[in-house]
Amino acid sequence: MPRRRWSWLNPFHPRDPEVAVVRLKGPVGDLGAFRQGLNIERFDGILEAAFASGRTKAVALLINSPGGSPVQSDLIKTRIESLAREHEKPVVAFTEDLCASGGYWIAQAADEIVAHPSSVVGSIGVITAGFGMQEAIAKLGIERRVHTKGTAKGMLDPFRPEKPEDVERLEALQQDLYEGFKKVVRRRRGGKLKGEDEELFSGAVWTGETALELGIVDRLGDLRTVMRERYGEDVRFRNYGPRLSFWQRLRRGGRSSGPAGEAPSLAHGLIAAIEERLLWNRFGL
Repeated sequence: MPRRRWSWLNPFHPRDPEVAVVRLKGPVGDLGAFRQGLNIERFDGILEAAFASGRTKAVALLINSPGGSPVQSDLIKTRIESLAREHEKPVVAFTEDLCASGGYWIAQAADEIVAHPSSVVGSIGVITAGFGMQEAIAKLGIERRVHTKGTAKGMLDPFRPEKPEDVERLEALQQDLYEGFKKVVRRRRGGKLKGEDEELFSGAVWTGETALELGIVDRLGDLRTVMRERYGEDVRFRNYGPRLSFWQRLRRGGRSSGPAGEAPSLAHGLIAAIEERLLWNRFGL
């Protein structure tokens, strides 16, 4: 049983230990006005507040993400690591439905990764997807006009035929990102990983139970059970997360008093919704 601290307001009543809970839900990156993804701009202040509280014994990351931007994934991970060192507080990552790709990259900031047995975990790899629409616009009688300075400036334009040299450049870029991802996982997981690189870094995903066998996670469990084991039944949980915008509250049936800026573009929001749905669909969710 952990030692309980006494409140300075009332020395006759002990102060229960507290765990800061940061929920990291959604794709990594910026998805526009209707849906804002996980990025350092939104979460820097949230993370700082979670670590800075003098009452916080540990910081728990609740991760439910299909991944996204490798840059934002690494920026968030690096910020968490920096704050953990500065405030000397342990970090535990808990996977929910999905902790894949960039979501798993962020989880590398934790001292320990705890997975639900049925969570989908992994996807250590890099993917780029798009569409080729040059024939579609040709059938509509639309002529594509592009003027650039620099031979690679129009690389992978979806309205022009794909060029072999563009694909070669893309594959080189993906390889650099892929090696960076593997380096992060190897550095943080160390000797915990079990299995061949061809399997671990294939981009595959596993249930929490299989991920445990492969050393992708450290144990199975959930937030409340694990933290009560460590800090006692009286441990308190304080949630930290971004405030919902006016439009997010409106979509959830909430109410707001007063204006909150102009309405975002319906088309922009629809595209963002489709992009987000496709990310989740890759994992059958």
